[in-house]
Amino acid sequence: METRTHFIDGQFVSGPTVRLGPVMNPSTGQQVAQVALASESDVDQAVASSLKAFTDWSETPPMTRGKILRSFLHLLEENQDRIAKVVSDEHGKSLVEAKGSLQRGLDVLEYACGIATHLKGTFSDNVARQVDCYDLRQPLGVCVGITPFNFPVMIPLWIGSLAMACGNAFLLKPSEKNPTAPLLLAELAAKAGIPAGVFNVVNGDKVAVDALLTHKDVASISFVGQTRTAKYIQETAIQNHKRVQAFGGAKNHMVVMPDADLDQAADALIGAAYGSAGERCMAISVVIAVGDEVADSLIKKMAPKVEALKIGPATDLSAEMGPLITKDHRASVLSWIDTGIKEGAKLVVDGRAYKHQTHPEGYYVGGCLFDHVTPTMKVYEAEIFGPVLSVVRVPDYDTGLKLINDHAYGNGVSIFTRDGDTARHFAHHVQVGMVGVNVPIPVPAATHSFGGWKDSAFADIGMHGSEGIHFFTKLKTVTSRWPSGIRKGVDFSLPQTERR
Repeated sequence: METRTHFIDGQFVSGPTVRLGPVMNPSTGQQVAQVALASESDVDQAVASSLKAFTDWSETPPMTRGKILRSFLHLLEENQDRIAKVVSDEHGKSLVEAKGSLQRGLDVLEYACGIATHLKGTFSDNVARQVDCYDLRQPLGVCVGITPFNFPVMIPLWIGSLAMACGNAFLLKPSEKNPTAPLLLAELAAKAGIPAGVFNVVNGDKVAVDALLTHKDVASISFVGQTRTAKYIQETAIQNHKRVQAFGGAKNHMVVMPDADLDQAADALIGAAYGSAGERCMAISVVIAVGDEVADSLIKKMAPKVEALKIGPATDLSAEMGPLITKDHRASVLSWIDTGIKEGAKLVVDGRAYKHQTHPEGYYVGGCLFDHVTPTMKVYEAEIFGPVLSVVRVPDYDTGLKLINDHAYGNGVSIFTRDGDTARHFAHHVQVGMVGVNVPIPVPAATHSFGGWKDSAFADIGMHGSEGIHFFTKLKTVTSRWPSGIRKGVDFSLPQTERR
């Protein structure tokens, strides 16, 4: 059985491995490979390689870095079918979804290729007599990305593209559940001309994570995953004097107003709730239906669509939804559905018994639709991370807005309405980081920045866009005067602008 190891200093390493983890195909329930779980010494080796590479890479002109990254972009585009298949095999999402998520990663990489423009600083001439002042943004050093299983290519590209573009060395610790696609990224980066050590990959579990969080030569940590882990990442990274952005879980709502196009809203909900089997931090998992009439109409429109979802492995090109990532996670999702029933919610569509005809051992759960969910239920509060959509009925817009603002999570939210005043009020007053208006999954474009609020994010600076540039650089301000402008004699004052 093949072993996925680490990619350090431009090559795959094949040293002695003490601990191994299984790599499964969730569509079939069969093990397809094994992955080496890094020790502290493996992490030390990777960080040392990254630190060495940083010295020269940070001095490489931004325009040159951008050209090299563009070669990487072209190589990824040429290999998109290969990459998508690897993602589908180890995650279970359809090839269409795998290609779509890769494209969102490529969008950020393309933005990063223009780094020479993004790093342009400011210059103030003659702030005092013959004194000039200007700003520089300089790289941090070794920047670590700890990324989740659900987007094994997109999120590493979101983090790594800008980290490398800004002149940092990027060290990726992907999920050990699906390590092959991240290793393929690093291999293609090396072929594109990214210098050895600038893009390293270390596979592993908590041992590797803790070694990275406490390593003296790591400058920053970027994390995406569960909220409990995000809190731990933030606290530990700060204690070890590192810059950190840690993005956690979500419970994303969609408000459907009485004036909304309900056919459009129902179609949007099917894709937003059940795409990628609900394993997305931006998935819509709660519908806030304003009025019983809206709720009844939505249920009537959605129920047959949920029942008709085409479920299957990535090899089935007609599949709309694949399996969950692991057997344990499937059991967790089924447990949450049972909890919802016990709490009194009405399970309109029950997908618990779904078995794939040719792959009965796969980790499948059919689409599930709850009605009459209330805010006091655990099934409403928790992030289930599966194909489960809950309908919450409210009497009016203000009640719905308050529910969202009172929730612990604040990642993404959407409203479907034809009324501009309502949409504007919602966008302004909702306490959530990313807002959609008649857009079900409001992931920002690459030129803007990604980031939630409340317990969905433990970071002051968002991901990609201008926020990403700021995260991966530190500000330096230079105040200068040349000898011809220096007066003789001692001066104890700060440079000042003359006042008349």
